[in-house]
Amino acid sequence: MAKEEKKKTKQADVSKDEQVGFHKGALSTLAKEREEMLKITSIVEQLMQMHIKALKDLGVDLEAQAKQTMKSKPTVAKGKKGKLDELI
Repeated sequence: MAKEEKKKTKQADVSKDEQVGFHKGALSTLAKEREEMLKITSIVEQLMQMHIKALKDLGVDLEAQAKQTMKSKPTVAKGKKGKLDELI
């Protein structure tokens, strides 16, 4: 039996309803995973903001340091970076 024939046989063994259920279940799980990832990203962002604020309270000027770093580095095409990424 060729690969294509085996594949067709396997698909025929699994009903359409089972396939639909499988894909719906996968999407449901992935949506929940995405929600959790967004929560983690939010927490990381909050922690970074907290540390930036603490440094500012201690008199560290992150913006001046970022500008100084940018002047000393050769110009490179920028990707999609956020403001926090540029400060670090």
